[in-house]
Amino acid sequence: MRPGPLFFSGSTSRFTMLLRRPFLLLAVALSTGLAALPARALTADQARAIAEGDTDARITALSSAAAQADAGLPPLVEALLNDAVKLTPQRVWIVDGAQARDAATGQAASLPPDAEDVVNNNRMRGALEAVQAAFKLLSTDVATRQAAVAELAKQTLEAGQLPLIDKALAAETDASLKEKLSLMRASIQLSADDKAQRLAAAKALGESGSPQVKSLLQERLGDGKTGPETDPEVRGALMLSMDKVASRLAWGDRLGVVFTGLSLGSILLLVALGLAITYGLMGVINMAHGELMMIGAYATYVVQNLFKTYAPGAFDYYIALAIPVSFLAAALVGAALERTVLRWLYGRPLETLLATWGISLILMQSVRSLFGAQNVPVENPAWLSGGVAVMSNLTLPFNRIAIIAFAFLVLGGVALMIAKTRLGLFVRGVTQNRRMAACVGINTARIDTYAFSLGAGIAGLAGCALSQVGNVGPDLGQSYIVDSFMVVVLGGVGQLAGTVYAALGLGVLNKLLEGLAGAVLAKIMVLVVIVVFIQKRPQGLFAMKGRSAEA
Repeated sequence: MRPGPLFFSGSTSRFTMLLRRPFLLLAVALSTGLAALPARALTADQARAIAEGDTDARITALSSAAAQADAGLPPLVEALLNDAVKLTPQRVWIVDGAQARDAATGQAASLPPDAEDVVNNNRMRGALEAVQAAFKLLSTDVATRQAAVAELAKQTLEAGQLPLIDKALAAETDASLKEKLSLMRASIQLSADDKAQRLAAAKALGESGSPQVKSLLQERLGDGKTGPETDPEVRGALMLSMDKVASRLAWGDRLGVVFTGLSLGSILLLVALGLAITYGLMGVINMAHGELMMIGAYATYVVQNLFKTYAPGAFDYYIALAIPVSFLAAALVGAALERTVLRWLYGRPLETLLATWGISLILMQSVRSLFGAQNVPVENPAWLSGGVAVMSNLTLPFNRIAIIAFAFLVLGGVALMIAKTRLGLFVRGVTQNRRMAACVGINTARIDTYAFSLGAGIAGLAGCALSQVGNVGPDLGQSYIVDSFMVVVLGGVGQLAGTVYAALGLGVLNKLLEGLAGAVLAKIMVLVVIVVFIQKRPQGLFAMKGRSAEA
């Protein structure tokens, strides 16, 4: 049985038909690789063995010539792939239009009338393209060798290609490429007739952490009772290696869940941070907080379109302007909301809740009228696209890494403002004892406006961040308003530290439970946990410090 294709990071499916490559680039890469080795002329017998006979014999001859770095091989391989090789009883001919030359000597001559076409099946073509890619492994350029390894990883590897891979492995100095070549070698040996080779290959593959290696081992084992591998000792080694690979993959899955939970927690932190300020300061249950976040997301969309129209060359930097614009847009709407509606409803929580809920509906309908009911596209800058591969089954997207960092930068800025500025001192004073703050000359009404605007602006920043990872639409805020209130209540009203712990904790807990019970049941279970916790500790994770006349 021939070994199946072995894939590494970046591949998600099997190829039985090989991808075509421009032959000019391959010829340059091949000549670079050959320059590093003493070249040998391709003999007439080698050329005939490559062009004529059964497929196994031709592949063996091809691999042997490639391992010896025969200088005449690259043109012959390219001609075979172009169906430009003909055969006579005496010679192998490479045909180029009306010209013909001997494949071994390169001597030009007239093509004999009895020359017959050389036919290559798919398997032979795969071996020819694999040899082309393998020759690039001999290049002195690391990038060229990386491209060669990536191309070889897509091939159906043959036992006859083992000498060439061994040669490349012996010459390779890059650790990551050496590891990938070793796994390729082991994948070939896994189907060898020699038991010792299969045993060594099974043990070598156990050092991998690739999902494709696990599939390869599983394929060799079969259904657990019967399979291609019949030797008990080799089957035992295969099962041990598969357990090792599965263990590494499990760690990648666990770390992925934790990262996803932290990413969700950072979004909840941004959304709840502004709510913690307004709810903690004024006791306003602002049901329009999600719509303030939506305004920040649409402000980002508008800035993006302006850059596309007037400064397309600077598009990758639009986010630098979108951040302050989203903050100011949401803050201005928040200030208008506090001045016109909320200041007349303080101390009346039910009326405040109903009023802000009505305002949220007005804001959503206004956005539908301006931008339409459909979601609008917000593109990531180039530097936020892609991700970093930590493990074979774990890639951390750059946009989510950026959101986590952004959330903590916003948190640090708010904490510094609350702790170090005059406005922060007034906010803390009004939060702890509104009547006493008014008695010492603080304009509590103005502080209410400033604080509500600040909370609304932070919600706008959350919308800007969310636009980089999800759809932007009129219903954007509805998905997060309940979760943000849960974060504020769980962390402790008005407590920034509690908001941080509650947001990150709920994010990770929600993702862990999703993996066990599904998204819907996970939400229900999280809500039950919060209800039970609040019954035992009504003040939340962190209680309000200091004396309060309203307590």
